[in-house]
Amino acid sequence: MEMLVYLIPVSLLLGGIGLAAFLWSLKHRQYDDPDGDANRILSDDWDDRPKP
Repeated sequence: MEMLVYLIPVSLLLGGIGLAAFLWSLKHRQYDDPDGDANRILSDDWDDRPKP
């Protein structure tokens, strides 16, 4: 039970760091690509595949 004294704050700290990173990425518009996915679906260019 004594280990929970250490594990709970560490888990809250790591969760807070993850939440802060997610909010930072939203603020800096990392997920905004309105035309990219639509253009990739309609494209016939198959050269974007990685070579084996």
